[in-house]
Amino acid sequence: MDHVGNRLFNGNGPLDLGQLRTFLAVYRAGSLTAGARLVGLSQPTVTTQLKALEERLGRPLFERLPRGVAPTPVADELAARLATPMDLLEAIAGGGTEPAAEPPVHLAGPAETLAVFAMPALAPLVEHGVRMRVTAGLTDDLLAGLRAGTYDLVISTIRPRGRALLAEPLVDEEFVLVAAPTWAARVDADRLRSEGAEALAGVPLIAYAEDVPILRRYWRHVFDTRLTAEPAVVVPDLRAVRSAVVAGAGVSVLPRYLCTVELAAGTLVPLLEPDDAPINTGYLAQRAGAHVLPHVALVRDRLLAAAKHC
Repeated sequence: MDHVGNRLFNGNGPLDLGQLRTFLAVYRAGSLTAGARLVGLSQPTVTTQLKALEERLGRPLFERLPRGVAPTPVADELAARLATPMDLLEAIAGGGTEPAAEPPVHLAGPAETLAVFAMPALAPLVEHGVRMRVTAGLTDDLLAGLRAGTYDLVISTIRPRGRALLAEPLVDEEFVLVAAPTWAARVDADRLRSEGAEALAGVPLIAYAEDVPILRRYWRHVFDTRLTAEPAVVVPDLRAVRSAVVAGAGVSVLPRYLCTVELAAGTLVPLLEPDDAPINTGYLAQRAGAHVLPHVALVRDRLLAAAKHC
């Protein structure tokens, strides 16, 4: 660590505390965009300050990735040297005696997973001072936002590709073919087991997207056939799909975790219980190389612990 200190303190001219503050923000956030947001500067200003600091050190601080940045070993050493004194300086400048409060944790994921799994698991953290900003959306868009530094953590329905993101398996979703009792009574269960998808010809299908990805996967995995029927209802929220099926609109495929209560109450009925039900693994993703703030680590650990009980 000494060579970093020597380059800083033996350089020409006084240190620019603004540059050091900006560096630490980018290091902690993992991207220029998120770092700029933390210090209240424009991204071009942040870029200029980092270039000036790198010129003073004579070494690069970050590797520029397609989305976000990864710290170099020099950046790791500098951050370790600066973190405590800079946090104390921020507190003094703000009139306090403790380091400034951590920024909110930016979490994103599918709306249903956030509502049913994530928010109940994370609610106790609020009492301990953890602030959160939660965004629902499509996985590809959310992962792009994670790479760009918009989010700290993303619950992803797919394993992210590339070196920019790290992902840990979070939970396995088992998919179930369900209907309300009125529709279940109209489907020949024996024929469904023996003939497969042909037994559902003419039955209205309820989907959350026009290309029916969950239904298509179920048909391919369980029935070994391609789904060609168009959905009767498309609604872009699996909770709304569940409500439509409970109300008798037709048949759908849902993650079991989303309809456990309805299955237990009998308002939904599983039409088939295959030995090998389709399963999708959800992942908890974060930027590779980013310094993880304590509250981000708390949210991550809480989600991983809660997933073990699903």
